[in-house]
Amino acid sequence: MGTRRDFLTSAVAAAALGGPARLLAQGDGPEVLTARPASVRLLPESYPLTQVWSYGGTVPGQVLRAPQGARLYRQLVNALPDATSVHWHGVRLDNAMDGVAGLTQQAVAPGASFEYDFHLPDAGTYWYHAHNRSFEQVARGLYGALIVDEPDRPDIDRDEVLMLDDWRLSPDDGQLVGSFDDRHDHSHAGRLGNYVATNGQPRFSRDVAQGERLRLRLINAANARIFALGLSGMEGWIMAHDGMPLAEPEPMPEVLFLGPAQRVDLFVDVTAPVGETAWLVR
Repeated sequence: MGTRRDFLTSAVAAAALGGPARLLAQGDGPEVLTARPASVRLLPESYPLTQVWSYGGTVPGQVLRAPQGARLYRQLVNALPDATSVHWHGVRLDNAMDGVAGLTQQAVAPGASFEYDFHLPDAGTYWYHAHNRSFEQVARGLYGALIVDEPDRPDIDRDEVLMLDDWRLSPDDGQLVGSFDDRHDHSHAGRLGNYVATNGQPRFSRDVAQGERLRLRLINAANARIFALGLSGMEGWIMAHDGMPLAEPEPMPEVLFLGPAQRVDLFVDVTAPVGETAWLVR
């Protein structure tokens, strides 16, 4: 059930990107972030929809995006059967807003809500995810990207967020295998999935133009899998690790290892000829 590669098809014109979520300005009430069960298409049409837990009905959840220094104000509404919380991974914020159940707040009970309200002091690639029984709730799909834009935008043609994940699915019905608290997994390599997806899709793709420069924001949302990544038909440079910009760009190595929860910002130039394919190999 696994998949090997995502691709960018070199074409004359690039497809337009959809707009991300907007964060509310100071003084407005919070936007609602609902954690709830959902049915999503992870596998081909020959399989039924997969039952997951989600933010707002999609996996990943909506991309949250704001300029550096902006306010993030969200009300978590828990429509799940279990208690949950939201952690804003990598963001510098007040301890009370960090979302670590049992440490910085009580887990939000089913049917209850909690307001997260803080500012975003640093530009970078971050993500948000459940932080109560994370080994289960993140594996069920409770995560999304949080992008904080720098005041001076870099000279790029497009900005792409790529969330990598693996899922442990039954080959019979395409549903999640429920062994989240398996002692063998905990004492060995962790819960490794048998099905790999990018942005919830097995073969995620975008049309691009030869010579375009892209910013690829890579986020590993897997519980345990270390992704080994490489480029084909693109030339790349590492610009940031875990939301921290590098003093100087580093050439993309032949193999880039991305561990769970890690983020890397790549700038890539598309070198594939028109009509051919540029690959992000994983």
